[in-house]
Amino acid sequence: MAEQLPNMENVETAQVVEKKSNPLQGFYRQPKIYIKLPSGGDFYDAGSLDHSENGEYPVFAMTAKDELMLKTPDALLSGQSTVEVIKSCVPAISNPWKMPTIDVDAVLIAIRIATYGEKMAVTSKCPKCNEENDYDIPLTKYLNAAQSLEYIKEIPVGELLIHLRPYTYKMLTETNIKAMEQQRIFNIVNDETLSDQQKIDKFSESFVKLTALTVDTVAGCIEKIDTQNGSSTDKEQIKEFINNSSKDVFDKISDVLTKMQQQTTVEDQQVKCNECEHEYSMPVTLDQANFFVDRS
Repeated sequence: MAEQLPNMENVETAQVVEKKSNPLQGFYRQPKIYIKLPSGGDFYDAGSLDHSENGEYPVFAMTAKDELMLKTPDALLSGQSTVEVIKSCVPAISNPWKMPTIDVDAVLIAIRIATYGEKMAVTSKCPKCNEENDYDIPLTKYLNAAQSLEYIKEIPVGELLIHLRPYTYKMLTETNIKAMEQQRIFNIVNDETLSDQQKIDKFSESFVKLTALTVDTVAGCIEKIDTQNGSSTDKEQIKEFINNSSKDVFDKISDVLTKMQQQTTVEDQQVKCNECEHEYSMPVTLDQANFFVDRS
């Protein structure tokens, strides 16, 4: 009887399966904590978030690659490093560029906790005696505060009903970069190579652009406007409305957005100097360049 040759297709399939099986897979990082997003999973574009049935999302500690990403100045400025780290540590958020900004701080704090623990060591100089003191910041407190945020989705303005949505992280990053670029132009007042008229012209041009940026920021947070004659979701129509609305209407919308922004701001930590016992407020920032540094 002729010897039966093995089916080469089955052999190749078995080899592929064998290559893909990694005995170290059981030692990969596991979720350290679970968080609830302040947005509740709302405002995400389709495919940007793998929605959880119970509203909780796993958070992994950073890898060595993630830490290196946060030490790259250009990637930090563009927001790309933050996006890559979020994708790595909170895989349910598949497109962090599209995440609402009200979720950003909570996610970053959760990643910091998962990586380095619930306390963050910081150094602060006493404003009274200039003594440098070391303090431990309870990050869980700030995470709980961030997760309890309630976003105002609509506000009545006269006969109008304004539907709001938070900026995406992409929109926020682009706006911040534009604001920085224009802010640099304001520094030309100290440029001795320019004439006074050149300074005035450039300053005026920059001021106009910053004013337009403020209007664009407000318009960008409006998803829809309902009127007695119908509704509009057209971005150009909404922007045109904001440009032509009265100051009272603009201020009412802007005030609500400002309040929402203040709710996402991390509160100062009340501390006491170990040397002179002076009590003061110490700012706590989520600047990625310093926030993701382990000083313990």
